[in-house]
Amino acid sequence: MKSSIVIADDHPLMLKGMTNYLTSINYNIIGSATDGQSAYNLIVKLKPEIAILDIRMPNRSGIEIAEDCKKNNISTKIILITFDKREDVYYKAKELNIYGYILKEFAVEEIENCIESVITNTPYFSQEIIPNLEKSKNNNDLTVLNKLTRTEIKILKLIAKNKTSPEIADNLCVSSRTVDKHRSNIVNKLKLEGKHNALFIWANNHKDIL
Repeated sequence: MKSSIVIADDHPLMLKGMTNYLTSINYNIIGSATDGQSAYNLIVKLKPEIAILDIRMPNRSGIEIAEDCKKNNISTKIILITFDKREDVYYKAKELNIYGYILKEFAVEEIENCIESVITNTPYFSQEIIPNLEKSKNNNDLTVLNKLTRTEIKILKLIAKNKTSPEIADNLCVSSRTVDKHRSNIVNKLKLEGKHNALFIWANNHKDIL
């Protein structure tokens, strides 16, 4: 018998379909629930290797269950099933070390690969999510660039080439002090903080849109 699994979904047809499918390919379904609190109780009681959770359920969401499992050092690996392609939810899932994140419309097609990946401690995120995230990321980056002046964008391009302030000043025929002022303005507009080379790191990571 394969890995022990708890499944939770507040849609009865989805719950039944997923349970029947995984049982038919010899996974050990040891419990199921239609709300978040019941799902969490099952995880605590049965300690399954894997919990497959709907991200939105009454009483507790899949994210909230994952938060509680992490806080209480429960080793069950969480797989979230969702219709949600929002990047904030995706990144929250990654932050919580959730092992799997797949879309409901592709759940039956992807769940077996997802589980097999999770068993080997390899996170699995639906390939249908990634293009959506990349598009969102690019749109956000372009929106940020709209806040910069042409001179600031030129400076960013030169920073991406690892040019120093004096070298940039020579290139633009201005003083190093003026370049430093521009750099400070760019840092503020991009809301960068932390390392002294944060501006170089940002420029280097965004060469494709500069």
